[in-house]
Amino acid sequence: MTVMRTFLFCVLAAGMLPAQNHMTITATQRYFNVVRSNLESSADVMPAEKYGYRLTPRQMTFAEWLNHATQRNYSDCAVLKGEPVSPLEKKAATLREKDEVSKAMKDSFAYCAETLKGMDDQKAISSPAMSNAFLHLVVHNNEIYGNVVGYYGRQGLCRHPRRRAKRPKGRNEDFHVIPHGEKAWTQSDRPGGLSHAGHPDGKRGRTPT
Repeated sequence: MTVMRTFLFCVLAAGMLPAQNHMTITATQRYFNVVRSNLESSADVMPAEKYGYRLTPRQMTFAEWLNHATQRNYSDCAVLKGEPVSPLEKKAATLREKDEVSKAMKDSFAYCAETLKGMDDQKAISSPAMSNAFLHLVVHNNEIYGNVVGYYGRQGLCRHPRRRAKRPKGRNEDFHVIPHGEKAWTQSDRPGGLSHAGHPDGKRGRTPT
């Protein structure tokens, strides 16, 4: 968060054509749209019976991670839009089943996507509350996706991506979601085990914010 905040203000302070809104356009296209697609696909692919799964007893269930994204989307984008937080934010905490959890999250992303259409670089830094909400929307959803990837690894729903040229032997590569039922890489197949967010002992998982 600190690094991205510093980058945000340095870009604008340097006068890199703020009128063209490079920051908000890049953040939306490269980060928000991508993580939106990743989380929505994750919601679709995870079997309904696994929505209550936890990596460890102290971690949130898969459904709770998605609900957490839903709640923060409504909270952050209400700030960006300058309106009260939707009652759907509180309702999300009560959802448990796949259909309702998935729909709620997708609706919250649609709400934020519409909100971002009205954003520009100057508006994003017009107040501490505005810049915090804008940065949190982008960063937080990527943190959530980093956590749910570990759930896929333990459920055998991820496979190794295409090998990159000259990749050092034994070095970890990212997981990506595959349709349920296809052949997947397991923890024992993958050099180095799971990603940090999905470490089986829970000691390296991220803490929800």
